Amino acid sequence: MNKRRVVITGLGVVSPNGMNVSDFNVAIQNGTSGVKYVEELNRLNFSCQIAGYPVYKKDYLNNYFNSIQLRGLNASGMEYGVIAGLDAWRNAGLPVNDSDTPLWYAGVIFGTGILGVDKFREAIHKVDEGKVRRLGSNTVIQTMASGISAFLGGMLGCGNVVTTNSSACSTGTEAILMAYDRIAAGNADIILTGSTSDGGPYVWGGFDAMRILPYKYNDNPTQASRPMSTTASGFVPGSGAGALVIESLESAQERGADIYAEILGGNVNSGGQRNGGSMTAPNSEAVQQCIKKAIHNAEIQANDIDAINGHLTATTKDSTEIQNWCEALNRKGTNFPYINSLKSMIGHCLAASGSIESVATILQLKENFIFGNINCDDLHPDIAALIARDKVPTKTLDFSPNIIAKASFGFGDVNACVIFKKYR
Repeated sequence: MNKRRVVITGLGVVSPNGMNVSDFNVAIQNGTSGVKYVEELNRLNFSCQIAGYPVYKKDYLNNYFNSIQLRGLNASGMEYGVIAGLDAWRNAGLPVNDSDTPLWYAGVIFGTGILGVDKFREAIHKVDEGKVRRLGSNTVIQTMASGISAFLGGMLGCGNVVTTNSSACSTGTEAILMAYDRIAAGNADIILTGSTSDGGPYVWGGFDAMRILPYKYNDNPTQASRPMSTTASGFVPGSGAGALVIESLESAQERGADIYAEILGGNVNSGGQRNGGSMTAPNSEAVQQCIKKAIHNAEIQANDIDAINGHLTATTKDSTEIQNWCEALNRKGTNFPYINSLKSMIGHCLAASGSIESVATILQLKENFIFGNINCDDLHPDIAALIARDKVPTKTLDFSPNIIAKASFGFGDVNACVIFKKYR
């Protein structure tokens, strides 16, 4: 069976450095960091007292939720995901379905790692106090992982697949590929996809306890996230959401929709926590196989890739990731593609990282630039030994990429790689 061509017609983002696609686009081109000092983390005795998180006033939510939906809303991931999701839907020029008939051709695949942590904490206290009847009817909706896809599916009246995926840091990239597969196979025409992540101390605390967050930059938050740098000392925790409307080319052309980019294919796999892989470390063989299969599925050659948006979290694994790219692509030195990590500007937004970073990747294709890696003037010597220094730009380049590979590698030894192409 011939695969249908699949394109991106809508984008939405709620990022630490931009509450909409327009502001986010300017921020990533200017190298604007969204990492900030968080007084609450100091009060709670965190070693790392900084984070990347979106900033907006509560009345901003009135643009997205009605008064009933806002009642008792206490789930940051739900807020981020709905804002990004509805923005992407509107950006694609799609109407909200006001009829009694579901949109059988349209679905939602929206991922999250954990949802409604603050709501869950609120519920736990009430249960422990014997006030279970005061929980209200919205506790379950805000704390079930599929709450985000169910919320969006109901708001838009989608009648195709409505589901939530969850695979740690690769969640967002995996969601995009799940949507791609469904549309390419002819099982849907339009899917709102992406991912979201709650923020706050109850999400970030476990990582602080693992001692994998930087603690020397509490006075210099914007310098803390340092992917590929010699002085990298751990990932900065973050939160937010990214959303994409993915559509069959026929459907997009029929609607006269603007097209951001095309998805050529990709791959999702696992290292099985074997051969060096563990709950927290990647199996390099699986990473390389994921990249190679993504290229094969996209029906391109490794040399066709102009740039890579990496996972690159600012840990000791950054140089291993570059080594894996070199092996998988059989490219190194000056022959290596440009590579960047959005985490230098916003930190690691966990389950939301893959989708927010995919929005950044697609903007590079559409707007003809490669954003710079801030905080990377001191490129790690192990990386410098593998690829040319100018392949890790520190300032935005005026460059017109044709094909960009985006990859995410998550806890549990899970991998996802998607290939985006400029639409012509």
